[in-house]
Amino acid sequence: MTKEVSQKPDPHDAIIIGAGVAGLSAALHLAERGLRPLVLESDTRFIGGRLAGGEEIEVGAWKFRLEHGVHGIWSPYRNLQAMLARHNLRPVFVPAQEELWIYRDENGVRSAAVGTAIRHSIFPAPLHYLQLFLRPRFLLTIDVRDWLKLFHTWSVLVMSLGVDPFGEDQPLDGHMLGDYIGKWSPALRAFFTGLARNGLSTHSDQIPLAGFLAFLRFYTSLRRDAWSFSYLPEDGGTSITEPLAERIKALGGEIRLGKRVEKLAAIPTEPTQDESSQNNGWIVQCGEELFTGKQIILAVDSASAEALFTNSFGKNDLYFPRSMANAIVRLWFDRSPQNGPESGMFTGNFVMHNFFWLERIYAPYRKWHKATGGSAIEVHIYGPDETLAQPDALLLARVVSDFYRSYPEMRGHLIQQHLQHNAAVHTLPSLGPKDRHPGVETSWPGFFCAGDWVRDPLPSFFLERACGTGIKAANLVLQSRGLETWPLLAYLPPEPLAGWIEKRMRRGREQVRKKRNK
Repeated sequence: MTKEVSQKPDPHDAIIIGAGVAGLSAALHLAERGLRPLVLESDTRFIGGRLAGGEEIEVGAWKFRLEHGVHGIWSPYRNLQAMLARHNLRPVFVPAQEELWIYRDENGVRSAAVGTAIRHSIFPAPLHYLQLFLRPRFLLTIDVRDWLKLFHTWSVLVMSLGVDPFGEDQPLDGHMLGDYIGKWSPALRAFFTGLARNGLSTHSDQIPLAGFLAFLRFYTSLRRDAWSFSYLPEDGGTSITEPLAERIKALGGEIRLGKRVEKLAAIPTEPTQDESSQNNGWIVQCGEELFTGKQIILAVDSASAEALFTNSFGKNDLYFPRSMANAIVRLWFDRSPQNGPESGMFTGNFVMHNFFWLERIYAPYRKWHKATGGSAIEVHIYGPDETLAQPDALLLARVVSDFYRSYPEMRGHLIQQHLQHNAAVHTLPSLGPKDRHPGVETSWPGFFCAGDWVRDPLPSFFLERACGTGIKAANLVLQSRGLETWPLLAYLPPEPLAGWIEKRMRRGREQVRKKRNK
């Protein structure tokens, strides 16, 4: 820092960098205890991070708000939903009805409804995937090779029961999902690659095995009802983030937009025998502006966190999960498709990966559909990088061509298209070395982290993980002030059979470790 800064007490009790779900969760829990947090957000117009709203697009006489993409609120998102409910901010979510698996190979395009089979299976977890084999359309999608390779598929599902990467500190260094599913049959490999890619947003060769196992545990392998989810209503992510921001302000907090933090520095204090590692707060530099605060909560995406760490503390060997870009394509038609699920995933030889029929989810699209008979679909593209780097016109042409293979009745009815590139802010879940992967509490006094990239034993993902680590970071600030902290809701236990298998596998692993140590 090259500027003189007063070291007098700052009017802001804590400074939170980033106004995504993690930062807003932290700010709300501090404000509820009477503190006055300052939230600094780099975006000049919108709050919410990956839930932020965007520009409007006109389709005829209608206007629709563009967002980062459709988001699901899953049943295990317990702390996020409890936080919203406590302040009467929980919107009326739109329950998911069904998900369609569309698979394309050299033999053509086949599809099967899979969502309800997983979450309403007659078989207990972890056997609930067997329900798929009772559906004729699913059986028509697979072939004899899939039956012969069922054991390989089952082995990875069982592994997710016996290994809890986050809770047990199991990074599984060097092990990638692609290494384990390479020997699977084509259709089942495509199915689970689709699940992984739609959940973790990249190719299986780039997904750490630890991240995939933790993903399976949280979303499906331990409980059937964990697969239940809903969509955000009407205005998408803004239906959560904007009311949260208003509540924070009403409680005395402050949110400033257009404040890109460039550097942090600790305000030193005279060392003593007992407090040699203490400091007198933090200086936050945003261009020409400086802010000071006793505590800092860093709640930005992983790539931005890494850049700020480097700018503030110099080169380091800290581990930060990879941040990924993606693309969103929206297509408007003057007619509707044949009846079918409102969402699903494309797998196999498709350029896109998941899809959502917007008139079945969002009220503005539903009104437009009733008035015009039209329909709109949103598809997500999660790479690879060379695909995302293609010219927009070429990428759009590939999406439209692939789309018509699955919905031939829509050919000739396209009235508008839009391609949106999202910056590399989506976290690829992974677990770095314990001494190098930043956690909620860091080695710097008064400096905490929150976000879905943070190393923490919470068995959660994305929005729920952002909320949970935001609460934990707020609790550390409250604890330092002698104020009451906030409890986190525990997650539901595994179903009995899954829990029994989990215990048996862990006991077996412990016995193996004991034999090795003798």
